[in-house]
Amino acid sequence: MKKFFALMLSVLMVASLLAGCGSSAAPAETKAPASEGEAAAPAAAVKLGMCGPLTGGAAVYGTAVQAGMEIAVEEINAKGGLQFVLNCQDDEHDTEKAANAYNALKDWGMQVMAGPVTTAPSNVVAAECAGDEIFMLTPSASGASVIEYGDNIFQICFTDPNQGTASADYMANNGMADKKIGVIYDSSDVYSSGIYEKFAAQAQANGLNVVCVEAFTADNKADLTTQVTKCQKEGCEVVFLPFYATEAAQVLTYANTIDFHPVFFGCDGLDGVLTVEGFEPTLAEGVMLLTPFSADAEDEATKSFVAKYTEKTGIVPNQFAADAYDVIYAIYQACVAGNVTADMSASEINAILVEQFTSMTFDGLTGAGMTWAATGEVSKSPMAVVIKDGVYVGA
Repeated sequence: MKKFFALMLSVLMVASLLAGCGSSAAPAETKAPASEGEAAAPAAAVKLGMCGPLTGGAAVYGTAVQAGMEIAVEEINAKGGLQFVLNCQDDEHDTEKAANAYNALKDWGMQVMAGPVTTAPSNVVAAECAGDEIFMLTPSASGASVIEYGDNIFQICFTDPNQGTASADYMANNGMADKKIGVIYDSSDVYSSGIYEKFAAQAQANGLNVVCVEAFTADNKADLTTQVTKCQKEGCEVVFLPFYATEAAQVLTYANTIDFHPVFFGCDGLDGVLTVEGFEPTLAEGVMLLTPFSADAEDEATKSFVAKYTEKTGIVPNQFAADAYDVIYAIYQACVAGNVTADMSASEINAILVEQFTSMTFDGLTGAGMTWAATGEVSKSPMAVVIKDGVYVGA
């Protein structure tokens, strides 16, 4: 993570990043800035914990979430009043390391879990949060299983089944109904397989012409040439890729090598493909995906966030960063409405946030009028974006 941001930021920004959120179990607090040149007075803060892949193959998601959350915390603390402090731990998208990260956060005194980032670690952490009565709101763990562990586990992202159904509906309603469609998915991954199962059912219901379905697993995902070649041989004009950006970058690179240029279509896991290390971004030109966020939106909130995120990291924010920003603000809205104070226990805050989230409406970067069911599932609508000239634009 430090290496990633060192490449992106100035020395001053790196220093700020390390002070605000690092691998230490006891980070410095972020407080409101000084008024009229005076030093900011010490203030108690609600302790927010996050764990995610800050290093490793899935780091593109974790670092985006971290940066998005840090921006939100900085803005909220600048308002005065209720203050937050954020502690981010690296789980490397590994369940055992996620358990260790959770324990480190709990020892630090975490009062709210703003994470984790990916589904498999979230299943582990959700079980712990349910047992410990610590409220959990994940920005991007979309597996349907995550929110089944307790009534205090919530998502701000779409669930996997909804993404699969929405993708099949979008194809049917936007000129792809008669196209030859191929699918490549990770049968060993709960995120990818969950999306595919619902996509397959809805594609059949919509009469889509799916002519090729190719699976891979974690054991053989280093070489996806066979799956791509089979889609080409079947004459696929659209290829659905319901998996993560690292593998998608491999698919796009090899497809270009064999002169195979269908419309590649993904879900939120594909967001971030432009920043995969070693990938040539021009190869993603024309790629479509369903996502709740478009960085080219013209509303003032989005423009402000994009400007701050770009200044902080040197890159344009993706959906993971925006969902993370919304996680912090949704927690803040619920805390303020429920009169949460920093001296409350985690279980006391948990009870307040559950009550607030199941009754409030939230407007964020990734959706207006968001609501949550008692199950923890969010209600909001996806949008389709396409990559043009190296940026995401509305489809």
